[in-house]
Amino acid sequence: MSETATTPRRPRPAAVTLTAAAQQRVADLMAKAPEGAIGVKLSTPRRGCSGLAYSVDYVNAANAFDEKIETPGGVLFIDGASVLYLVGSTMDWVEDDFTAGFTFNNPNAKGSCGCGESFTV
Repeated sequence: MSETATTPRRPRPAAVTLTAAAQQRVADLMAKAPEGAIGVKLSTPRRGCSGLAYSVDYVNAANAFDEKIETPGGVLFIDGASVLYLVGSTMDWVEDDFTAGFTFNNPNAKGSCGCGESFTV
């Protein structure tokens, strides 16, 4: 009988990478979160001209199928059904004189609508 050595598993990389600005925004959101919120959740509901949109909302309970990303200021959950559309993406927070919001560099997106509100994979 032979014994097999178990090799330690390396940690799985996060589905989405957050920039420092996005991590700070998660921290800011959690600092003023409603009572009971345990983090914010990124999902890709069917919406817009191209089919999918990015949505970030407070979440009150963890779902077993959601991806969980710990940041210094709070937890970002990624909807389990959305992970395949988001793997390899970078999430950023951008503010200028006219607008502020999360932006996504998503290598899975094959196109987006003219207004940038939705994308297709």
